[in-house]
Amino acid sequence: MTPSAVATLPAPPVAAPARPPVQVLALAEPLPGFPGHREYVLVPADGAGLLFWLQSVAPDGPRFLAVPAASFFPDYAPVLPGVACIELGLEDAADASLYCLVTVPDGDVAAATANLRAPLVVNPGTRRARQLVLTDGVHPIRRPLRR
Repeated sequence: MTPSAVATLPAPPVAAPARPPVQVLALAEPLPGFPGHREYVLVPADGAGLLFWLQSVAPDGPRFLAVPAASFFPDYAPVLPGVACIELGLEDAADASLYCLVTVPDGDVAAATANLRAPLVVNPGTRRARQLVLTDGVHPIRRPLRR
């Protein structure tokens, strides 16, 4: 007697985790130094949702590496000014998604730092965003990125 065809089929492949979707962001104010760029996309740079490219939609526009603050700095909870929350349509500052721009000096990934003093604040519902420069002096401009 031969085994049934069902018994000899290979196991189905394990599905890869879904990549986070590309997010289109409208900045309330341009990033400092880039006055002509207000529309960006936040594009996943890895499958785990830990790295993103913040890319201007303009063909010659800037591109920045960004990380979700909560993934790397779970205790990071800057006080967001009320006027910024109103501008972004956030009823509660806790609803904001925070991203930190990353610097990789001379391509040395081990030396990468995140700017915690100027987070990108995103309203996940409306996709309105702005980079805030925090003036409290509590958060560093260059915090090591290592997890």
